[in-house]
Amino acid sequence: MKVLVIGGGGREHAVCKKLAQSPRVDSLLCAPGNAGIAQVARCVPEVKATDIDGIVALAKREQVDFVCVTPDDPLALGCVDRLEAEGIPAFGPSAQAAQMEASKIFSKNLMKKYGIPTAKSEIFEDMNAALSYLDTQSAPIVVKADGLALGKGVVVAQTIDEAKQAVIDMMQGGRFGKSGARVLIEECMFGREVTVLCFCDGKTIVPMRASQDHKRVFDGDRGPNTGGMGAFAPSPLYTPEIAARTEAEILLPTLAAMNAEGITFKGVLYVGLMLTAEGPKVVEYNARFGDPETQAVLPLLDSDLMEIMLAVREQRLADMDIRWKEGAAACIVLASGGYPGHYEGGKVISGIEAAEAQGATVYHAGTKKAEAGFVTAGGRVLGVTALGATLREAVEKAYAASDAIHFEGAHKRLDIGSRDL
Repeated sequence: MKVLVIGGGGREHAVCKKLAQSPRVDSLLCAPGNAGIAQVARCVPEVKATDIDGIVALAKREQVDFVCVTPDDPLALGCVDRLEAEGIPAFGPSAQAAQMEASKIFSKNLMKKYGIPTAKSEIFEDMNAALSYLDTQSAPIVVKADGLALGKGVVVAQTIDEAKQAVIDMMQGGRFGKSGARVLIEECMFGREVTVLCFCDGKTIVPMRASQDHKRVFDGDRGPNTGGMGAFAPSPLYTPEIAARTEAEILLPTLAAMNAEGITFKGVLYVGLMLTAEGPKVVEYNARFGDPETQAVLPLLDSDLMEIMLAVREQRLADMDIRWKEGAAACIVLASGGYPGHYEGGKVISGIEAAEAQGATVYHAGTKKAEAGFVTAGGRVLGVTALGATLREAVEKAYAASDAIHFEGAHKRLDIGSRDL
């Protein structure tokens, strides 16, 4: 099969590496791809992930057999719908199903209607009404932009004044454009966060290994939220008891709720959980593989990802025997200095081969090829993943490998997984 993957980050590098291992895949393309993905796939940098017409034209021109749409924006724009309408098989949810991520208000209303455990919340389209409501609340409190915001549209405000400023920034200041025109104000849930990525074909939902992401930029969960500074899997917090409750109270009810609304979800459903004193509750849904969770979860997959994707599209996931490796995986993100704020690109990267010589896998998130070799070209630059028999071993190996990599201003958290060791 000739397969096209849409996207150009660390998640797409992990997906491409796993697909390249499949005997079903003879040829792999990626649009736009990046310098690391170019080692396993032919990249088409002129076709951006949000260029739906360009993606359809590329798939036709290259006569691809299958397209995997991984990022949130093209899914929300209906990329899978367009491809399927043109007779091109594709993996990922329809635009209607991708509302689970593209609109926090849509997913919150779904959870309310069908009794799926989540934080209490109110929805606002008028800024003054939102500010008045905050006068009746206490902090900490959570303010969320309704739409897609690169994983940065959530503010956990420690004071009411901070919450009000977040509302003003989103609704008046246009901080997230149209995504912030409507906001959710939620109670702050307390507990530990766990991510469960699930393969879902509209009839069957199969959870992958649970993972834990580290969103804040600095050690000790301090500083602003990022797209993710590291992850590990499986999560020791996700015990068999918690897994059973999550499946019974959240995963199966979510699938049933979507079907009751006449929406067939086929693809990867990302369920962000807060493990509260009352039990697991939904923080958010995403409609695709998480980043960097994918870089920790997919290396543990011992089954053929291409076969799974075909089964999801053809709604025969129930027939699949999805196997996982023993042990654990940890991913350490190396970011540009200043990220998630202003940062400079073009910094020469050294030591990738030395890290891989230690047995680690280095996923490229924001790199490009230059005369000097690989250079930085994004906020999150690389994800260094290692496997181990235990979480401690995986974390130690990932950090040892990441220490071999250098570029000017490189920043990484030094406490990935430490709270659970």
